[in-house]
Amino acid sequence: MSSSRSHSTDPEDQHTDPYFDAQEDDENEDEDPDYDEDEGDGDEDEDERDDDDMVHDLFGEEDEFHDAEEGNLSFIVQIGRVDEGQGGEASGGTAGDTLAVERRVINLLANVGRRVGIVSQREILNLLRGRQGLLGADDADNDGGGWGTRLRRRPRSDQTRFPKVPSDEGRELMNSGTFGATDISSPLRKKKQLARRILDRELGIGDRSYRRMNQGVMAQSMIPSSDADMIINYDENVYSGQFSADGNFFYSCVKDFRVRMYDTSNPYNWRHYKTVAFPFGSWTLTDASLSPDNKWLAYTSIQSNVCLAPTDPNDTGDPYTLSLSENGARRGHWGDSFGIWSIRFSGDGRELVAGTNTRSIIVYDIESRRVLHHIEGHEDDVNAVCFADKSSPHILYSGSDDTTIKVWDRRSMGDGREAGAFVGHIEGLTYMDSKDDGRYLLSNGKDQSMKLWDLKMMYTSAQFREKNPRQHTPYSDFDYRWSKFNDDDWFPHPDDNSVVTFRGHKVLRTLIRCHFSPPNSTNSRYVYSGSHDGKVYVWNMDATLAGKIDVKATTSQEKSLPRAYRQYYSRRGLPGWTTIVRDASWHPTAPFIAASSLNGWDNALGTVSLHAFNEGSLDEGSPEMGTAYDEKLQQVSGVDDDDSDDTGSESP
Repeated sequence: MSSSRSHSTDPEDQHTDPYFDAQEDDENEDEDPDYDEDEGDGDEDEDERDDDDMVHDLFGEEDEFHDAEEGNLSFIVQIGRVDEGQGGEASGGTAGDTLAVERRVINLLANVGRRVGIVSQREILNLLRGRQGLLGADDADNDGGGWGTRLRRRPRSDQTRFPKVPSDEGRELMNSGTFGATDISSPLRKKKQLARRILDRELGIGDRSYRRMNQGVMAQSMIPSSDADMIINYDENVYSGQFSADGNFFYSCVKDFRVRMYDTSNPYNWRHYKTVAFPFGSWTLTDASLSPDNKWLAYTSIQSNVCLAPTDPNDTGDPYTLSLSENGARRGHWGDSFGIWSIRFSGDGRELVAGTNTRSIIVYDIESRRVLHHIEGHEDDVNAVCFADKSSPHILYSGSDDTTIKVWDRRSMGDGREAGAFVGHIEGLTYMDSKDDGRYLLSNGKDQSMKLWDLKMMYTSAQFREKNPRQHTPYSDFDYRWSKFNDDDWFPHPDDNSVVTFRGHKVLRTLIRCHFSPPNSTNSRYVYSGSHDGKVYVWNMDATLAGKIDVKATTSQEKSLPRAYRQYYSRRGLPGWTTIVRDASWHPTAPFIAASSLNGWDNALGTVSLHAFNEGSLDEGSPEMGTAYDEKLQQVSGVDDDDSDDTGSESP
């Protein structure tokens, strides 16, 4: 942990934290339906859920619920309707009053249940809706007791409610040429097809149109494999990592509040050249964005300041600190502070747009160092922002935990009203990526789906308000940090205006990111996302799976472990080794994907693994594939150090 972290206040006392760093007990997390409760999730959450001090009215300060620790505590809840004519106020009450009372009861039970580790607010809501029993109880034979309706088992799922795969709309996009050339069927096998196309290219066969199509199809066929060329190891989680637009360097944002920059002008030979820090950060680095000219890197933490660092290796000065608070709040002035989840440069590099944990979007002018707009445009945290076109600063998007994406026009943001909206996710959004063509947008959601949007299909502001799409997702409170999403809870949003829906990956425990594949190295053919199960998923535009990169499998091999962990591996194997791929970046000109992950035992460490296209498993190069390096690219594993491992290295 960096020294700067010791100066920061405890973020869990200041902000609701969507990131997760808890421990898991089982070796295979996919078979464990429960996660540990976070006892340090902040007093702020309890205050928000118990504004009227109902808990303190019913339970004294001395009540510690010791019986719960012995398993002797149980809840008996009875909710019934008041008969007409019984109690003048009750019979004359409004539906809103009843709803308010129910909400207070839910908050009370959730507070008490959370303290003793028994029940969550979501379980209470599910129980009241009759969707499932509490604590896994079987309610099939329960007559309901004092409940208004009998609790029933979850109804059998209707599998036809899921989006069709392959998607007809996606297939049309693939054939349109917008997302790459369409392959011409060939009787040759895939490997021979690639060899034949390379031969055609070298011989100059065909006209210009054929050669262009041939080059595009070759790029499409080079999807990176699971075997990693190299693995960079960090002592803390890696939350994001991206190549620059020209592919000349790569940056990684690590939980220790430092950004490492690497020279990748030769994608086969990386070189670490610079590390910059975020002073007085809170919890972790949340996001980073490169300026259009690649000269500046803006990076953020869960506070209202943005650090701006030059990418020039010869500039060794400290980064600039920009305050996005309108009153210039600094560390310690929490009354006028907020956390930033997402940051992006405008297309002209003059402005920054940020999404915050106070439901707002901020537009900041870098030259004048002042806030141009601070709009509370959502009903919940704004986890993602981006511009529609890299060449224009006008149209931008914001995605929120309120399940909606809003479209903003910079030229008319003064009235605080969005220009349009996208609707379709039934849980909060974690990330958005623009194709940079002013039209197509990609989003990841906590409903375990990724969606493609077309700006031409957005709802206008008037249509959005008329439809009131939030009425269909009033309980979009799935806590992806603790729970596993049940597919039985998924339903198609009635007002969905997305083009294609992609499923199969897992968006859990952290704000997992998704991207369009680059035009040069992939012919813009794919979309891809990280995943909680330790893989990178690559889809065709028709929602069929084009490939998977198993980061967990390659980073947990014995040969890929740093030498400090070798003896631990030989004694115990890898119990508790888990991998969450939070971000991935496809090199713009070469067939490489760099996956940034929360990795190691109980996700305590971090890695950036580089995966290249490889037709075969034979490794003839040196150093061998899967070799591990430290953050400064000093080799820490591989064939070269096997002898030193045998002579005795200290166990961690």
